[in-house]
Amino acid sequence: MIDLAHLDDLPQINQIMIACRQKMMAHNIFQWNQDYPKLLEFQKDIKSKELWAYRLATKLIGVVMVSTRKDEEYQDIDWIIPDTKHFYVHRLMVHPNHQKKGYGKKLMQFIEDKAMKNHISSIRLDTFSQNIENQKFYQNLGYVQLPYDVYFPKQSDDPFHCFERVLIQPKFP
Repeated sequence: MIDLAHLDDLPQINQIMIACRQKMMAHNIFQWNQDYPKLLEFQKDIKSKELWAYRLATKLIGVVMVSTRKDEEYQDIDWIIPDTKHFYVHRLMVHPNHQKKGYGKKLMQFIEDKAMKNHISSIRLDTFSQNIENQKFYQNLGYVQLPYDVYFPKQSDDPFHCFERVLIQPKFP
């Protein structure tokens, strides 16, 4: 079941975040560190009703943040389609014990279904340039890698590649 995350989910979210960070570091992917993500980001996501939780019975196994707000880092990106109504995806994570079982794909399908119901033109995101597995994940879901990168110096000196999936072609006069 996928539903909005709640503040009382924060301990489980923290456990998932730590497990994901440790797995990435074990594979020499230094995408997440002590500066990002912090539990405070997830708390803000919950309060703004932008964090969705994937639950197996009562156990939370993954989350994804979805917003219509365009981050400052994305301002100079030449996206596939002009700015209209878009979803921006951040902090998708599935506990390593539940990865490779389709739960990340189900979270993204949930977001895409929600986008279509809300007449959202596209879904935009970034993923770490050193995380080849994530890049393939999004490409397999139909996301197109753009020739643009963004940088998050608190996380890494390496870039993050921008991706977009067009859902609805906007009509221009």
